Amino acid sequence: MEQQEKDWLIELLDITEKELTPKQAKIVQAAIEVFSEKGFAAASTNEIAKRAGVAEGTIFRHYKTKKDLLISIVLPVIYKFAVPFLAEKFLNEIFQKENLDTMDGLLRKLIKNRYEFVKNNVPLIKILLQEIAYHSEIQETFKQVFVEKVMPRYKMAVEHFRKTENLAAFPAETMLRLTISTILGFLVTRFIILPDYTWDDEKEIEYTIQFIRNGLKGND
Repeated sequence: MEQQEKDWLIELLDITEKELTPKQAKIVQAAIEVFSEKGFAAASTNEIAKRAGVAEGTIFRHYKTKKDLLISIVLPVIYKFAVPFLAEKFLNEIFQKENLDTMDGLLRKLIKNRYEFVKNNVPLIKILLQEIAYHSEIQETFKQVFVEKVMPRYKMAVEHFRKTENLAAFPAETMLRLTISTILGFLVTRFIILPDYTWDDEKEIEYTIQFIRNGLKGND
């Protein structure tokens, strides 16, 4: 197994906090590869089983349906992607460390943190992006994580920076939408749409920060 493939599985195990049997780990690994390459609809449990080196019936001993296997992979990824705003350590750094005591500092830490996650887990992100439009379970989890968990913490950060910076009078929800869509656009373009382009990643991160910051700046 190549190192990048190991990273996917390690991330998934870390997300789910479940101990998988060796055969189940092989099934999950194979499913990630096949779903990423072909999409859920075109993937077959027979192909997943062959790639995992197990009998097809073994899959159904662990997962009732192919969709159950997909959901077991995708839903935890949503939580993992949102981890920075769910982690107390991350929020404490926003409010306490000098280098994060600006909106730029928050954006820089957030983008670099998620850059590394996406870089190490491209197949998982591809599956999430491919399937979110077709499965209500994925949509509901995405909405729950960002509305109930990320939004309140982002509002805290916005109110914190309103006291010291000239931010636009946009609702916090609008600021989060603009921030997430820009960061996702950068990461998806960088790692999925144009992964082989000669990007200068450090410059692109700074350009992204500048773009978001200027968009959120209030009128002088």
